[in-house]
Order: sequence, then structure tokens, then C-alpha cells
Amino acid sequence: MQNLNLIKNKINEIINKKQLKTKPDIIVVSKKFSLDKIKSLLEDGHTHYGENQIQEAENKWSNVKSQYSRLQLHMIGKLQTNKAKKAVKLFDYIHSLDNEKLALKISQFEKELNKKIKLFIQINLGDENQKSGILLKDIKTFLEYCTKDLSLDVIGLMCLPPINENASNYFVMLKEAAIKLNLKELSMGMSSDYESAVQCGATFLRLGTAILGERNINE
Repeated sequence: MQNLNLIKNKINEIINKKQLKTKPDIIVVSKKFSLDKIKSLLEDGHTHYGENQIQEAENKWSNVKSQYSRLQLHMIGKLQTNKAKKAVKLFDYIHSLDNEKLALKISQFEKELNKKIKLFIQINLGDENQKSGILLKDIKTFLEYCTKDLSLDVIGLMCLPPINENASNYFVMLKEAAIKLNLKELSMGMSSDYESAVQCGATFLRLGTAILGERNINE
């Protein structure tokens, strides 16, 4: 909890200094961490948690969600279409909507499960072959397909800036794209670059290491 409070204080300092209007929600990225490690945050009332693998999220959160009514789960990793039903069932937000086939599956399972998910379209700002995401030039067409044809609740955009480049440049690009599309939410900023993301108008930060410490990558 101490790390989270330090980050909140840092964010408040940036907001006050820059006179920003947006105060982002913090998603605690809890992948690879057990519930024991997260329990104190839950007990203290922290709301938003992020996972990137369906099976781990199911095992960890399925029974916990009923105990914490305000809990909001975010799917922040690559989502395969064959896992879409489980994702719709478990999560409240999906940050990685990145193709038409996945959009159609989410729409079908929303109807089947009678549940609406809040969605972010993942944008591949750096046009990187190894990364998922819609290209900027295709975003308007894709958004219209999702919202008009499928009635999906797309609330914003998400990005993963290219490694070893100035993240701020990409955060500004994402914000400008969202403004043009009249989307209010921006999922951007991780432990290494969240201060820049706050300054650029992030509404959701995805923070793991900065709050929970280093993961055991051998798990």
C-alpha cells in the first residue's frame, strides 16, 4: 500500500504543477502475483486490477469478485478469440481490442451472457510488426464497425509505445487520435513512463512493478 500511496502523491504533484484537469485511475497490474500479495490493497478499497492471461485471472479472481462489490477487472494482455467468452464473463474492461474477428466474438458473447464490457481499442502507433493493434489510418473505420455495426461500448484507446523511444511522443499521438474520435478514455502509461502519461492526459495507468515490486518471471 505504501508504494501505491507514493505514486498517488507523485501524480497529485504533477496534476497540481501542470494544472491538469484529468486525474487517472490506477490499474494495479497483478499478473504473476498471488492474492496474498494483493490482499492489503483489496482490503484498503483499491478498485482496479489488471491481468493479461485468462487462466491465471480465472483462478485468482473468480471467487474474489463476489466478495468485493466495487472490484473492477481489466484484461490488458493480448486476447485470443477462443478466450473471448471467458474474458467477457470475468472482466469489466478489455484494453486490447485489436481486430474485427475479436470484436465480433465479444459482441456475440455480450448478448449471450447479457453483459456489456467497456472496451479500449489497441493502437499500434509505431506500426511495429511484432505488436498487435489497429493502425492509426484504419482507426476510424474500425471504430465505426465496433460501435455502429456491433453496438460495442468503446470508451477509449490504448497503446504500448515502442521500446527505447520517447514515450511522450506516442502518448500525445494517442490523445490527439482520441480527441478526433470523440473518445474520452486513454489507457497509457506503465511503471517506467507513467509520469509522462499523466502529463499527456492518461485516464488509466497500468502499473505493476512500481506498486508490487519485481515479478518472479520463472513462475
